[in-house]
Amino acid sequence: MQETIAGNGAVIDAIAPLCTGVNAVRHNSDTFGNGYHWFRLDDPKSMTKAAEPLAKAGARLCMASAYNRRQPADPRQEICYHFELDGAVYNITAPLADEGASVPSITAFFANADWHEREMMELYGVKVSDQPNPRRLFLDERKDKGLLDGAVPLSVMMNGACSKDLWEHILKDKESDKA
Repeated sequence: MQETIAGNGAVIDAIAPLCTGVNAVRHNSDTFGNGYHWFRLDDPKSMTKAAEPLAKAGARLCMASAYNRRQPADPRQEICYHFELDGAVYNITAPLADEGASVPSITAFFANADWHEREMMELYGVKVSDQPNPRRLFLDERKDKGLLDGAVPLSVMMNGACSKDLWEHILKDKESDKA
């Protein structure tokens, strides 16, 4: 068992059973002694079960991230909610393996999740169930949801995954938008 780094044991004990995969729970610290706790949920529907003990302990939702793990053999999105509690960071990750997979809203526990969830919905096409305010934040309603979902990550581009065909496709789309 990995030693727990500066953190709330009750919160860790409440979230860990939701994460049964290999290396699904990790704890580490940086050179300054800041503690980081990483939890990879087995099922995105467990997000509210993970958020509840954090809310009860007085944690603060700092940020939420949506990102693509689009490798040829691994097409999926993931989301991660980042919390702070007593100086330690708790990162709760949920894989969205299926095309129709969704994550439940945690706005009932953290009101500021509203903005983060709406941003993930608008820019990445992440489905957030029970989101109380699903209106768009800033993109025109005529634009497709999940606008950034099709973006090529810089790391993939730098690894030579981009080609002349990709840039021709991008430029063609740009010209059709002007028309």
